[in-house]
Amino acid sequence: MVDGVTDAPRKPFWLLPNLLSLDAPLVAVVWLYLFAKTWGVNYHPVHGYVVLALVVWVMYVGDRLLDSALLGDSSRSQARHRFHKKHRRKFLWVAGIAGLAALGMVLWKIPMAIFSYVIVEAFLVTGFFAMAVFTAPETEEIPYAKNILAGAAFAFGTAMVAHVYLYDRGIRDLLFSREFTCFALLCILNISAIDLWEHANRSPDPEVKAADELALTLPLTLLGTAALVFALKAEDHGSRPFFYAILTGAALLHILNRTRSRFSMESLRVLADVALVAPALVFFAVSGP
Repeated sequence: MVDGVTDAPRKPFWLLPNLLSLDAPLVAVVWLYLFAKTWGVNYHPVHGYVVLALVVWVMYVGDRLLDSALLGDSSRSQARHRFHKKHRRKFLWVAGIAGLAALGMVLWKIPMAIFSYVIVEAFLVTGFFAMAVFTAPETEEIPYAKNILAGAAFAFGTAMVAHVYLYDRGIRDLLFSREFTCFALLCILNISAIDLWEHANRSPDPEVKAADELALTLPLTLLGTAALVFALKAEDHGSRPFFYAILTGAALLHILNRTRSRFSMESLRVLADVALVAPALVFFAVSGP
């Protein structure tokens, strides 16, 4: 307390990864490992994980800085937006350094074939940021198109860092793989879940709340069912743990969706990230030694 003014309360430690944009890189690195193990990548260097973490972090910082600028002092501005706005200059400096470091490692360490994948990724990322700029930040509509691009970009960017080391396969093989498709859908539903929960939280209408819950329950059920079928019918037993992990992620999001009234929106954001990291434990348990 200074001059009779109470200091702003400190944010709880469990919220720091979200405020610092470290949650998404953690999810990406975890699933990159699952992709590499599932696809039997014989050589997967540490710098691949470092590059992915840096690039994802830079993208998320850029997205949150953009959102903070578009939202301003709007009531829709969340803690992560206010935090990035408050420390804007620091984030810009660190993101610039991280971006240059990632570019250097890509040029010197990653196979040149990565650039054919980067074209697809750049298309998805550009589409996402274009929609973020031209979509009105105050709209009450759920930005499904933007969420689809965001989830697809995240999933493709994660998977390609493993797939590029499968020298006998190409981009088409990645795009049509069941593993990528399921993970992309899980990412899209994870991102959409936050918007649906915020939308339901703002509305006093119980019918709107029920509709928002159903809008997530239905696709999560379909994804979980598909993952279970793929796991049971997999000819290559090495891919089964991956689909069980997808099933676990869908189940955890479904549980959060049904119990969301018990948590604050900040807690739900963190728990939604946990729902994408925790499935790794199932993967390791099913995979065995």
